[in-house]
Amino acid sequence: MTPLFLGLPEVKSPWVLWLLLLVPVLLVFYIWALHRSRSTAMRFTNTAILGAVMSKQPQWKRHIAVAAALLCLATTTVAWARPMGIEQVPRDRATIVVALDSSLSMKADDASPNRLAAAKAKAKDFVNSLPTGFNVAVVSISAHPEIRMPPSTDRPTVLRALDGIELQDGTALGEAIDKSLQAVKMAPGGSKDRVPAAIVMLSDGGNTQGGSPLVAATHAAAAKVPVYTIAFGTETGYVDLDGQRERVAPDTKLLSDVADRTDAKSWTADSADKLQEVYKQVHSSVGYEPVRKEVTATWAFYAFCFAVVSGLVTLSVVVRWP
Repeated sequence: MTPLFLGLPEVKSPWVLWLLLLVPVLLVFYIWALHRSRSTAMRFTNTAILGAVMSKQPQWKRHIAVAAALLCLATTTVAWARPMGIEQVPRDRATIVVALDSSLSMKADDASPNRLAAAKAKAKDFVNSLPTGFNVAVVSISAHPEIRMPPSTDRPTVLRALDGIELQDGTALGEAIDKSLQAVKMAPGGSKDRVPAAIVMLSDGGNTQGGSPLVAATHAAAAKVPVYTIAFGTETGYVDLDGQRERVAPDTKLLSDVADRTDAKSWTADSADKLQEVYKQVHSSVGYEPVRKEVTATWAFYAFCFAVVSGLVTLSVVVRWP
């Protein structure tokens, strides 16, 4: 349900929040009591008597104690209203398509020993880090993208499929996305038991043939399958093709646009170590899902902390320590 007061979390029992009106009422009463005590003090003409009857404790301690007590009341009220929050929890099941560029530009040696070997090694680490209940598919990206492995929980077979990817000519990113969407549909369980799916695409260049990657990304967005992209390689990377040195810098703009169109994230990696860090971030994105949960305990903890502060400050005011 929608909260009655702006700035507060969504709660299950919004009527309880009306009790928050007690906080400003009590604050006004406290301010009135302060003014009244000062008016009473002005009636004393004998300063010796005034000094004896009035507290010698600093006023700021009283203010802190009251403020903490009011905050305790407010947070206790919110806790009573059973607030809801968003928590990232690990997924039990999902389908992940690992789409790996295998075009000739991937033999550039700006990553050791070359881009393709480094990409396969880190992709295997990524696959091994996924929960065992995740189905993983493998798609190779070339002029004619292929589904090298349909979705499966058999990790050794998936790893062998990654190892089997070899250099080929051309890069058809749009067709690779469409192939990845076909792989998603091949996941066990069918449409009645469909689980969340995501495509993790690594490429070191732009689209050299085939359909538009952005059109294919639109298809993925319509299917609610995010396409996470990784632009791998350096701006100075090159390969020797037919005796000529050709620069093969990654097309970061295109890959970023593909990810944006599917409401996903994009990363760049210019080394094997950076690629490993990126895959860890990808794991955080695809391995968890936001879940609405009751967070009453969190607000109760806030109330407890304010109660402790109020109690300790009050003790320091009323107790005369030796």
